[in-house]
Amino acid sequence: MKISDFVIYKVKPRWIFVKISTDNGLSGWGEMISGTKTETVVSGAKEMGKTLIGRNPNNIEQLWQEMHRSFFRGGPINGTIISGFEMALWDIKGKALGVPVYDLLGGPARDKIRVYSWIGGDRPSDVAEQAKERVKLGFTAIKMNATSELHYIDSYKKVQAVVDRVESIRNAVGDDLEIGIDFHGRVHRPMAKVLAKALEPYHPMFLEEVVLPENWDSFDDIAREVSVPLATGERLYTRWGFKELFNQGAVDIVQPDVAMCGGILEARKIAAMAEAYDMAVAPHAPYGPVALAATLQLDACTPNVFIQEQSLGIHYNQGFDLLDFVANKEIFQYKDSYVQLPKKPGLGIDMDEDKIKDVAQQGLVWTNPKWKNYDGTIAEW
Repeated sequence: MKISDFVIYKVKPRWIFVKISTDNGLSGWGEMISGTKTETVVSGAKEMGKTLIGRNPNNIEQLWQEMHRSFFRGGPINGTIISGFEMALWDIKGKALGVPVYDLLGGPARDKIRVYSWIGGDRPSDVAEQAKERVKLGFTAIKMNATSELHYIDSYKKVQAVVDRVESIRNAVGDDLEIGIDFHGRVHRPMAKVLAKALEPYHPMFLEEVVLPENWDSFDDIAREVSVPLATGERLYTRWGFKELFNQGAVDIVQPDVAMCGGILEARKIAAMAEAYDMAVAPHAPYGPVALAATLQLDACTPNVFIQEQSLGIHYNQGFDLLDFVANKEIFQYKDSYVQLPKKPGLGIDMDEDKIKDVAQQGLVWTNPKWKNYDGTIAEW
């Protein structure tokens, strides 16, 4: 079996799908992240994809090493391109052998996968009502952004607004609903310490990206201030990007993104390293259907995954839902905050290519919000 062709689809609202075809008729799907550099990712994927033509798609580790090892390596562009192709290779291999990908990575480590739901949006409001809605849908855990933009030193009024929102959820649904709170890298170290301490009495499930990943040395400071588990990792690439976190020991939960960190097997290696340091895994997955399907394969065979982000109806995906492009929609059916292990071969997902082609013709222009602080300085988003 040889790789014969590949095609890249740019699909609204912010998804890049890749389909790899083989000379025996099997094909596999992957997904790359658009960010604000859609055309850069697509151009890079077309360049890198040419090197896969004529190769054996079963040699996933060898092909990954070839794609990764260059003089300039790592980073979000290379990371997501390699991740997308790697997913598609696993999809092909699983289909060829008639088994889910997780069966090729040691088999299932669990019976079902717990998931949480997003509430609140970028500038969170009315979170109590949304939390009550999620409880009615059977969710036992949610995640929300803590705040909008914050300056290096900002007002306690903004801190109190965050506390009031979280308190409103506790007042509405009690302690039965676990709450992950995402600082989203918007908060600088001085205010991160203040905000983390203020939220501690409300027993968050975890605090995510309390500072930007490049400020990883600040995790130590914040971990000394609070007992709440700290989480990070969605902006880190390959196992080498996580090494400092493991050595530091201040973070409790790593959040590799299968569509960014290097793919399914690379995320599995990162999770195995985390397990050796007694750390939990909560994979990042707010994107499209292929990335989520690939992440569920990781979850199924990874014992230290304790919960999974799910992207159905997520606020960034306005205009289209990921189910719009999936033929076997049952793969993402949640009951009582759990999803069952995928059963079909490969990634377990059947993509509606006709729908994808139709939407791809409409074009894709995705731009992250651009925020400013009260004095006009550029704020983190």
